[in-house]
Amino acid sequence: MTLPDSSPRPETRPSARLLARLHAAREAFRARAVKGPWSLAAFEFLAFGIKQAWACLFGGAMLALLLATHFLYPEGAPLARYDFLVLAALALQAMLLMTGLETWEEARIILVFHIVGTIMELFKTAAGSWIYPEPSLLRIGDVPLFSGFMYAAVGSYLARVWRIFDFRFTRFPPLLAQGLLAAAIYVNFFAHHWTVDIRLALFAATVLLYGRCLVWFRPDAAHRPMPLVIGFLLVALFIWFAENIGTFARAWAYPGQEHGWQMVSLSKLGSWYLLMIISFVLVATVHRGRTPAGAAP
Repeated sequence: MTLPDSSPRPETRPSARLLARLHAAREAFRARAVKGPWSLAAFEFLAFGIKQAWACLFGGAMLALLLATHFLYPEGAPLARYDFLVLAALALQAMLLMTGLETWEEARIILVFHIVGTIMELFKTAAGSWIYPEPSLLRIGDVPLFSGFMYAAVGSYLARVWRIFDFRFTRFPPLLAQGLLAAAIYVNFFAHHWTVDIRLALFAATVLLYGRCLVWFRPDAAHRPMPLVIGFLLVALFIWFAENIGTFARAWAYPGQEHGWQMVSLSKLGSWYLLMIISFVLVATVHRGRTPAGAAP
């Protein structure tokens, strides 16, 4: 057994007491289970998986809601399914904050990403990039308000994973350069409908900027390195998997999915990779000064 954060915190909230108990159980289990390098590797792999699941708490809960309402939500209910999802997401967010499972700093990051995502949703739905096939009252134009929480789930994951894995970096790029790249990516999401799509150039720019950067993450007691670009790709891949679940649950639909589900195009993997950069820069801006370049252990 492991816990999402590697050390207990001197707090009295229920979540802090729960984490303290989990930490004690983790230490006892580690003392019994880890006897050599192979058992240590297995223990770290298990700890990594549990921490990742903990970081995905908000996003995983949202996916569970999409699936549950797809199969179980009653037809003809006075409250539209999309409106129920909005209220459920708000309740989930409030619960995470009240229990201390999410910090107010993380909530601010999520709010910014919610706004950024909703603006892009308004434009993309107007351009016909995807549709929301069900009716609702809580919406702006063609965009139901629950959609912003799907973007917020990405911001929530990055903010939580940064804290839970105690990120450190080697050769961290200047934040100004990251901000300019993120701005160019965001503008291209809109501008490519009228001008040349510079997506390939943006992919190359991410490699040039982040290619030498290592992220050090702590699955257990020690930090382990990974090329940051590899991390971006892995997270984008899992978001693509989640998007397939979302479209299967008919939360939204791409062209070609209006009359029956089919897998989301792999081209969307590149879009999520670029969107990851925007989210990463937002979180890095909040953490500025606490994880400086060259802060690897």
